[in-house]
Amino acid sequence: MSDNFEEMRADPEQFWEARYRAASLQTSGRPGTALRRFAEPLTPGHALELGCGKGDDAVWLARQGWSVTAVEISRTALDYVAANAERAGVSDRITLEQHDLSRSFPEGQFDLVTASFLAALPREPVFRRAAAAVVSGGHLLIIDHGSRTPWSSAPADWKFSTAEDTLANLQLQEAELAPIHVGAIERNATGPNGETAIVTDNVIFLKRL
Repeated sequence: MSDNFEEMRADPEQFWEARYRAASLQTSGRPGTALRRFAEPLTPGHALELGCGKGDDAVWLARQGWSVTAVEISRTALDYVAANAERAGVSDRITLEQHDLSRSFPEGQFDLVTASFLAALPREPVFRRAAAAVVSGGHLLIIDHGSRTPWSSAPADWKFSTAEDTLANLQLQEAELAPIHVGAIERNATGPNGETAIVTDNVIFLKRL
């Protein structure tokens, strides 16, 4: 795990490009549990997804009526998103942007900014920029791992930050971004070989006043 962190820090674009080139084009076709729970009641507008992976969340948002700016560091990952969007018939609702979020950030303001399990290092400046990109009345949704899956490469004693600690470290103004949900939720997870487990996700869901 520490070796992976050192590789990511040294050259994050190369690290993630290699990971995605070694991965399959296949996806689950399902949105994240927390994204669906917290975004489904919202009125669709313009969404920004940071770290979109292969695009299942972006495709789901587009199907709900959102226009989506989907961001990844890997060109190969964005090619996967494009193929995913084309299969789903929502290519016209998804804009793809390649960014190393430690160096550049999408322009514009958004009704929803979401980041699920974002691996950008350091993350705090990225999350602060994400918060600043939310329009008045819009929402910020940050989803993090809160527990270790049985198939994870993380050490068994790995310490996960709580949602409360992550939010405190961001030093956002509560008078401007009101918390709707800050805490842990459980979901059913499926591993690479079909294994299943109940895992915890830490969720920060805020509304800009």
